[in-house]
Amino acid sequence: MSAPDSVPPDSIPASTEAAAAPTPVARGRLERTIALVGMMGAGKSTVGRKLADSLGAGFVDSDDEIEKAASLTVQEIFERLGEPEFRRGERRVIERLVNGPAIVLATGGGAYLDPTTRALLKEKATTIW
Repeated sequence: MSAPDSVPPDSIPASTEAAAAPTPVARGRLERTIALVGMMGAGKSTVGRKLADSLGAGFVDSDDEIEKAASLTVQEIFERLGEPEFRRGERRVIERLVNGPAIVLATGGGAYLDPTTRALLKEKATTIW
């Protein structure tokens, strides 16, 4: 017997927006990339690793991928090439990642400020702040 104030979950109407949004996890499998966005040092990588572990999904930090692609640290890229070139490279790396298999992705602190990167993440991933 259920408590008198309990409500069956299927009797609660879902909001139209929530019902229309793509679901990142279905049947225990990651179906859509989950992109963590936020300020530098907010904990995106720490939370991302834990989330990926709990979902049985891969985890990627976009800054790590940028460093591998450039054979330079993020700081060295900024110093030698400047922020505009860094953002172009970041955009290319994120585009490659969101067009691949679904993962948990920690983006760089400034990635979401770039309009093209932001549009790409909105289209191809479920973003979490």
